[in-house]
Amino acid sequence: MNRRKIAKRLIYFGLPLTFVLLVGSVLVTYFWQMRLQKPEEINMAHHQMAAGMNGMDNMTDMAGMEHMDGMESSSSKEGAVSCSSITTPESSAPIRKFDLTAARTTLKLDNGKTVDAWTFNGLSPGPELRVTEGDQIVVTLHNQDIEDGVTIHWHGITVPCSQDGIAGVTQDAVPPGEQFTYTFIATTPGTYWYHSHQMSSIQVSKGLLGALIVEPKNGSESDTSTSETTALYQQLGSSMLVNGSERGLTIPGQPGEQVRLRLINSGNETMEFGVDGAPFRILAMDGHDLHEPGLLEGTIVPIGAGQRYDMLIQVPRSGKVVVTSPSAKDLPITIGSGSQPQHKEGGQQFSFLDYGTPLPDDPVLHVKPDRHFELKLGQTLFTKSINGKSFHDIPPMTVKEGDHVFITVSNEGGGDHPFHLHGHVFRVLSKNGEALQGSPVYLDTLLTKKGETYELYLEADNPGLWMIHCHNLKHASMGMSMMLNYEGITTTYRVGTKSGNLPDL
Repeated sequence: MNRRKIAKRLIYFGLPLTFVLLVGSVLVTYFWQMRLQKPEEINMAHHQMAAGMNGMDNMTDMAGMEHMDGMESSSSKEGAVSCSSITTPESSAPIRKFDLTAARTTLKLDNGKTVDAWTFNGLSPGPELRVTEGDQIVVTLHNQDIEDGVTIHWHGITVPCSQDGIAGVTQDAVPPGEQFTYTFIATTPGTYWYHSHQMSSIQVSKGLLGALIVEPKNGSESDTSTSETTALYQQLGSSMLVNGSERGLTIPGQPGEQVRLRLINSGNETMEFGVDGAPFRILAMDGHDLHEPGLLEGTIVPIGAGQRYDMLIQVPRSGKVVVTSPSAKDLPITIGSGSQPQHKEGGQQFSFLDYGTPLPDDPVLHVKPDRHFELKLGQTLFTKSINGKSFHDIPPMTVKEGDHVFITVSNEGGGDHPFHLHGHVFRVLSKNGEALQGSPVYLDTLLTKKGETYELYLEADNPGLWMIHCHNLKHASMGMSMMLNYEGITTTYRVGTKSGNLPDL
């Protein structure tokens, strides 16, 4: 057989075979990685113990070695505590009761357009729950007809493990015709929100969300506004809305009056806000006051998915104030009346590195870590990943109560990753190696962009099983979701297709 015939056979048979093998390998990889979204059954309290034992590259001290050695014994039934048994202690605090019914609804928007939505009490966003610091909150969730079940997660609120609303971890998803009652104390004043954490990327986009505002019991020095408004931005299917409107918000305001504007980004993408017509202050981030915040002008404020920023704006003597975002250009927030302010393009990006002033004799700056974890946020071929793995293949960060935990979070690509931790508030210590010089910054959701690295401090003071995930919920559904587990805490619930509990699908 001459060389020409051999070459022809290679072309006729070899290239198609190579193509088939390549396509086959891609499909096998795809379905292998996609299995992570729908496991058959996973116990999120004890998953990946072996991987955790082998994951010592993410531990930086001998205390970590001792901690890992104790994992197996702490997970045994003897002496273990169930998440469902960790509930709100009895309290004499005032009780605020709410009922929320999840149902399929056809909504008529204020522009005449109708949209099929999943709602709480026939609304999307659902009713704003406004309570006072120290109140005992009792919310009964009813599922009218959401076939896959529904839960409620209290985003940013520190609740007992059993009340976190995570399908397959803290409870089963509530099926149609059933109900579940959540009870917790509103311990920290601030701006929060709630949403379903069953198939979260689907159910939130269909409308199962709402605002939760905790007012200070005795007021605070930073809360000097005489009026306030909540502005919840959401992506409802193909419609971008603010407080359920497609036309923006108009807030009355008299010259000299101060307005506290509570901005909530419940979508999946980062929103950048500009303020025309007046200087402003950022009073709080994720519900936590900043220390001595200064005036800002011509500053662009990026708010990541799941984050909340409270702005304080004084209505000028003449003219109005307009707050806008390019990602919601048809939804301006207008404060006051009179002439339209001149819109300024661009502006300096807000940075919390040196905003406000530090606390004197700040004790956190002298804390030594008991645990140190490193989390690299990125992507693999078909999934979003943490340390190169996805969802239940990611070893949990396992801690014990009282630990001082340092977490290094790096965004290595795949888009903006708003890093959200359940059940806790963490403090941002540094960005790209530069320590914060201004106010302490406490968050539950941290916006990270490609190439950024943050050092975070966490006090392990709320025993339980807690999800950590990207709050671009599409990224979470693609695998960027893991656990922070306390030693000795167990759960009777399971994530997977067998139970139907799929918290981050």
